[in-house]
Amino acid sequence: MYPGTHAAQAPDRIAAVMAGTGETVSYGELERRSAQLAHVLHDAGLRPGDVVALLTENNVRAFEVYWAAMRSGLFITAVNNRLKPDEVAYIVSDSGATALIVSAELAATAEAIAAQTPGVKLRLAFGGPVPGHDRYEETIAAASDVPTADQPQGATMLYSSGTTGRPKGVRPPLPERQVSEPGETLAALAEMFFGVNQDTVYLSPGPIYHAAPLRWCGAVQALGGTVVMMKRFDAEQALRAIADYHVTHAQFVPTMFVRMLQLPQEVRDRYDMSSLRVAIHAAAPCPVQVKQKMIDWWGPVLVEYYAGTEGNGMTAVDSGTWLTKPGTVGRAVSGTVRICADDGAELPVGQTGVVFFENEEIPFAYHNDPDKTRAAQHPAHPAWTTLGDIGYLDEDGFLFLTDRKAFTIISGGVNIYPQETENVLALHPAVYDVAVIGLPDPEMGELVAAFVQPAASAVPGPELEREIIAFVKSKIAGYKAPRTVRFVDHLPRSEAGKLVKAELKARYAR
Repeated sequence: MYPGTHAAQAPDRIAAVMAGTGETVSYGELERRSAQLAHVLHDAGLRPGDVVALLTENNVRAFEVYWAAMRSGLFITAVNNRLKPDEVAYIVSDSGATALIVSAELAATAEAIAAQTPGVKLRLAFGGPVPGHDRYEETIAAASDVPTADQPQGATMLYSSGTTGRPKGVRPPLPERQVSEPGETLAALAEMFFGVNQDTVYLSPGPIYHAAPLRWCGAVQALGGTVVMMKRFDAEQALRAIADYHVTHAQFVPTMFVRMLQLPQEVRDRYDMSSLRVAIHAAAPCPVQVKQKMIDWWGPVLVEYYAGTEGNGMTAVDSGTWLTKPGTVGRAVSGTVRICADDGAELPVGQTGVVFFENEEIPFAYHNDPDKTRAAQHPAHPAWTTLGDIGYLDEDGFLFLTDRKAFTIISGGVNIYPQETENVLALHPAVYDVAVIGLPDPEMGELVAAFVQPAASAVPGPELEREIIAFVKSKIAGYKAPRTVRFVDHLPRSEAGKLVKAELKARYAR
């Protein structure tokens, strides 16, 4: 389904609302405006397979652009609004976008990239004037709101977060169906495994340029629910939004859980969480202790999934099952999980290796990068693809992630997975945030180094360093404990909560 279905049945139902300001867009408005924008894009020469780029803060206009692309057979490339102009220009140009739609809040970036993006033929700006851009509101108001007879399904072409290098555009094959026809995988999974329907009120605190917020909001609207979008995540404001809007479903990343758990108890007790039926989390590994504390607080409403921007597969697990297998990210609900050695040989139950999802067809390609595409494919089975994570399957087919292959520390010939050490440190009372990486060592090859953002009450220094190292050694094998602890003001994280370890390594490897 798509907004037109729900607009015909209940045009006044709210498709999206901005938490804080209360700005709304109804299904009737979403259907009309996305149809008008689809005409504008078509008149500008865009045809199925072309790309429209979107540069915006969290704003309900994003859904109009999304559904205009979805009903036109176009790819939508939502660009990270925190990037510098040169980085934004790279993505817009690399994607091949011929239309660019921007928010006036990002006018400076939009102006700065104009000369660097000559392939863009249509530039629109909403929310205010931007030099060199036509007014979005005026332009679509002049277009027809009658849907075209042919509405081929579009798709997202999003750029990975770049935690291990320059962002990569993930280009899936375009579906061969009309937007009104069933078959959208995430919407089907959201309905079947997460209980999303037209009564759903879904809180989205993450940045709309990221894969999960954009696609999940689209899936909720495909099923007729209401999206509650936060301008940006704030721990207490998220609790307030759940209480005020009677949120039934919400999606978080583990760092958001940590921030909410760090709120004073009297603040946490101030807000009614009883409407929340499903608290989805993904994007980064969640320490077992953090998840257990969230279940103790909210009840068994947490549902975890493991997937990526590449859309090559998904595992999922509910709270009840997770409590019997702490640390699992679930069993496959899309694709088939295979664990393989570096040479491609499939490994038996319990052995750690590279995690692949088996599909019938090759599910994606990295845009303009055939080498990276091949590197993500199994050497003998190209339709088996990996996100670069390592882990193992238990005897019941549940997947446990160990770390990302690129982050593995090899010290004295032994593999050490930083995630395990980070999980131990995550709830140390003196640790606000932590990252563990390998630094060059002349004797061992690499040594384990912890970068700690101390809690407000903690006093960084040699004494705290010794305490942190001893704490890790009391929980896991001593060789996994950091040899050195460095205290920092902040750690580089994407808005999706992922540590940008490449930045840490580049800064400190010397």
